[in-house]
Amino acid sequence: MRSEASKIFIEETMHTFTVKSSTVKEESPKPHFFALNKGLNSGKPLLQACPNCFKIEAENEELKETLYWVPFALWKAKAFHPYLIGSVIPFIRIGDYKKAINDKMEVVKVNQPEFIRAVEKLKFFDIKEKQMKEHLQLIQELKRAYALSCFNKHG
Repeated sequence: MRSEASKIFIEETMHTFTVKSSTVKEESPKPHFFALNKGLNSGKPLLQACPNCFKIEAENEELKETLYWVPFALWKAKAFHPYLIGSVIPFIRIGDYKKAINDKMEVVKVNQPEFIRAVEKLKFFDIKEKQMKEHLQLIQELKRAYALSCFNKHG
């Protein structure tokens, strides 16, 4: 758990972050992550830059961690969908994205212990999802190997 001083620091710096359009080659000394801004996965946080993403910079690592999980939860809940505009390729405006994050950061500030518990559960589910995907990939490889072995035995 966090110390009282740490909690106070987080509350005081809760809104010291920037959201800007990203270029893939751009470097930054500040703690940061990225978020898709085009398509139905708009708002999804990413650790690596890609075309069509925002860059979210924080003042410190702890704030970056909080900032990462707020849009992750919003993305999973499809909370960015009402902000999507565009008829062919939907996208989210940078102002709408930042407003959605700011609004939820206020909720986090008020309900910090509950948010910390929710993030721990989201991390757990994320780990389990990755494990299941790995298992499914292994099953696919086993099926492929078995199918090939059937033909190699009789031919």
